[in-house]
Amino acid sequence: MTRARTLPAASHLEARLGLEMGQYSCAGRKAINEDAIGIRAPDGPLLTTKGVAAVIADGVSSAEAGREASQSCVTGFLSDYFSTPETWTVRHSVQQILTALNRWLYRSGQGLPDARRGFITTMSALVLKSQQAHLFHIGDSRIYLLRDGRLEQLTRDHTVPVGDGHRYLARALGLDIHLEADYRNLALERGDLFLLTTDGVHDVLGAAQLAELLVNAGDDLAATCRTLCDTALRAGSDDNLSCQLLRVSSLPTPEIDDVVGRLTQLRFPPPLAAGNVLDGFRIERELHASPRSQVYLVRDVQSGERFCMKTPSDNFSDDPAYIERFVLESWIGSRINSPYVARVVDPGRPRTCLYYLSEYVDGMTLAQWMREHPRPAVEEALYLVCQIARGLRALHRRETLHQDLKPDNILIDASGQVKIIDFGSCSVASIAEIATPLVRDSALGTASYAAPEYTVGRKPDPRADLFSLAVITYELLTGTAPFEGKLERCRSQRDFLATRYTPSYRINPRVPHWMDGALRKALRFHPERRHGDVSEFAHELQHPNPAYLEYHQRPLMDRKPLLAWQLIAAALAVAELVTLALLVG
Repeated sequence: MTRARTLPAASHLEARLGLEMGQYSCAGRKAINEDAIGIRAPDGPLLTTKGVAAVIADGVSSAEAGREASQSCVTGFLSDYFSTPETWTVRHSVQQILTALNRWLYRSGQGLPDARRGFITTMSALVLKSQQAHLFHIGDSRIYLLRDGRLEQLTRDHTVPVGDGHRYLARALGLDIHLEADYRNLALERGDLFLLTTDGVHDVLGAAQLAELLVNAGDDLAATCRTLCDTALRAGSDDNLSCQLLRVSSLPTPEIDDVVGRLTQLRFPPPLAAGNVLDGFRIERELHASPRSQVYLVRDVQSGERFCMKTPSDNFSDDPAYIERFVLESWIGSRINSPYVARVVDPGRPRTCLYYLSEYVDGMTLAQWMREHPRPAVEEALYLVCQIARGLRALHRRETLHQDLKPDNILIDASGQVKIIDFGSCSVASIAEIATPLVRDSALGTASYAAPEYTVGRKPDPRADLFSLAVITYELLTGTAPFEGKLERCRSQRDFLATRYTPSYRINPRVPHWMDGALRKALRFHPERRHGDVSEFAHELQHPNPAYLEYHQRPLMDRKPLLAWQLIAAALAVAELVTLALLVG
């Protein structure tokens, strides 16, 4: 099979990716073929967000279900990979799939008379996305790269020699409940030719012979694959023979004019006022306006349902980076499914302008709620915080950082339900893997709630959102900002480390010491010293951590030796002064 395709651009993010693909597999001298191969190059948005995937598997001959294992591996991989969230990185997506496949194969093998000879297979997978190649490998199938006439083996065989030229597999899918897969990524170049083979081919044909055959490969890559297998068969291969070829004929190198052209296909909306109708939605009133956007309460003329309509500010009509971020806002919101995150709504009809709809929440922002409840009960504050944590967890499961979590971006309805809003500052891991000529905004959050990472130039991760949530929690419990409100004035690591944390229980005595211990940990400067995720933080806010209890029960000398010695020195100084006064008197 050979396919030569110019894969169409899926969105403004990607230019054209040129690929030629071919594959071939046969039983060789064996009665059945226990190899399995597959390539999938999707159309539409998946091509941009997920790329093209090729996978090759070799069912272990000594296993009783090697053929079933390899076929299940290839079929499951190609199906499941393109079903993973579009916000996930290639590596995260594949690791989740391999873990699930391995567990299924291992447990299936446990039902056979000899579990060690069950559903076991090798696997090598190649994902080409944007300008990167991602390789995943378990076993002794291989991936090669021919570049500039030089052939390089990119994978390492997971085999152990046992003498007399024999070897056994040290790693394979289905061999053990715990899986360790190799991962590697590299930048693509035009003309790169990737070769995936099973051991029936590469155990017989050496690197030099493979390179010679590949250098002379023509346009029919399926024919080249068959030639490789036939050559190995004639050279004495007694195993199944399979190989795949993928050649990069053109790289996705988007031009700025092309990207801008696609971004500006929809015009900016005209100025809107109550009573105006846009695409069947009647404007009822303006809910919010800033220099960057406007939010309106609108009603569907046909159904009568109410929504929020967000429109871009005309101040940025000639700013491609701004327009891209606005477009991505609706894309991100439509891929998060959580009762604690505002839902982006499909308008159900063609749009004539650039805007997006989200569910309307009849309520107030957390900032307004905090003004009306300056010192809420601890239990009430925790009820809100735990909902926010669940919303953040939904974002983080999609490898998405909010990056601008603050009271103004959290809504509370009449029943106390929390909704996180505003995806304008979100960072999506899968989008970051896609090449773009646009210079994107970096720090977009609000300084008084942003984690130090954004200021000192460290790469943020979910613990940055955790820091913002901890700032909000402190403010809810005490009515004041942590670190005496100095966060927004910090410009360097020294500034952050010079701030002083005031325990929340000193401001609000109703806050338990162990709860403050969780807050203090979440507000640490170094991300690695905070909680692992927001769920762990929420758990510690509700369940006393013995470590925090023990800390306050220990003597002052153990907890704060410097302060203890200072107090002792002060007491001795006072005693000495009193003694001198008595002597003089």
